[in-house]
Amino acid sequence: MAFGTVFRLGLVALVAFLAGPVSHFVHITGYFLTPNPTVLGEGQGLIHIEDTIHCEDVHHYHQANLLFTACEDDKSTRLSWFPPLGHMLPLTAQGSIHVVDPKTMKSTRLAFENFQGPFVTHGIDVIEDPEQSNAVYIYAVNHLSNPAYFEAGEPKDVPKAQSQIELFHHILNSDSIRHVRSINHPLIKTPNDIYATSPVSFYVTNDHFYREGPMRLIEDVWRSAKWSNIIHVQIADLASKGAPIEASVALTGLWNNNGLGHGRTDNEVIICSAMGGEMFLATRHESNHSISIDTSVSFSSLADNPSYYHDPYSTDSHDASGFLTAGVSQAIHLVANSKEPNALDPIQVWYATLDSRTGVWEKKVLFEDDGSRLRTASAAVLVPIEPKAGKKLAWLFVTGFMSESMVAVQVEL
Repeated sequence: MAFGTVFRLGLVALVAFLAGPVSHFVHITGYFLTPNPTVLGEGQGLIHIEDTIHCEDVHHYHQANLLFTACEDDKSTRLSWFPPLGHMLPLTAQGSIHVVDPKTMKSTRLAFENFQGPFVTHGIDVIEDPEQSNAVYIYAVNHLSNPAYFEAGEPKDVPKAQSQIELFHHILNSDSIRHVRSINHPLIKTPNDIYATSPVSFYVTNDHFYREGPMRLIEDVWRSAKWSNIIHVQIADLASKGAPIEASVALTGLWNNNGLGHGRTDNEVIICSAMGGEMFLATRHESNHSISIDTSVSFSSLADNPSYYHDPYSTDSHDASGFLTAGVSQAIHLVANSKEPNALDPIQVWYATLDSRTGVWEKKVLFEDDGSRLRTASAAVLVPIEPKAGKKLAWLFVTGFMSESMVAVQVEL
């Protein structure tokens, strides 16, 4: 047995001991998993969406039936500079915002207006412009490097990353996107994903307390390292780029809280613990901007950015509405693979529905791959298809932070 295998086995044992419950975390590491790529039936060919390189998040904007995503575009960027993976060799790059039409399966890269700087992409959110029905606001995480660190001789007490949030405005069906302002605050340290409530109010997850080093690794493997949090941010005046930013802690006590999603109601928040393989349904409170956890659902893989699918064709006998999470299914290899351009990272996309009569959660894998068709999965959404012959069908779109392209496949719910 090779030393690397022995080391990984020892690491799995240690992690399982530290993390508990043992069986669940061993499933999440995926060490004993044999990837089982989903066999596609007739008429179920996988579609690769062109020009969608390393798009970590995707949102379905139902009002216009369009998908929005933020992509890195350059395959080399993730391998050197991507703080969420602990990659800290600075590289100047500018990713982009894309719109994908689920009818044509084509991606449109939006030209930036009033935005010149680096843009290292991660989580996003999309909300309607309340004053312009044919327009949206897009919040996007931007992982900038910190000049104060690299230009000052790398002082130990200064972080290498200076991540912030960018706010954009987009007229639907146009080919450009306008930068409104950048948002930074001391409480925004390791931003991952965003839940917007208005053009001037949003929540953002800090997925780690430590940016790099041994303590960050402990955060990843120790279930009791519940040091991540969710921050609420309020912008005083959208019209002024210099308007004050107020921020407060909305939730603490979750392990590696990561992706955020909009739920079944206006005040329901979906939160995922990536390393915990767990999805939380929570309530946000308008009075003080806090968030409280209501229930949780566990999965046997990493759980990244969640989404909720509302079945527009629901009937009394079959409502296919449910929750999706996507994640890497062999986390044991992720750190080593993250700097390998040709590595394979297997994935699973989970679909969870709640039986209203019994209160029991039903979970199934909608799509699985060994990494050859889709490397890493961090977000998935469903776009409905009119039922045929009594079957509930939808297009499943999946993307990942190290994927060559977003993919789409027809699934039965």
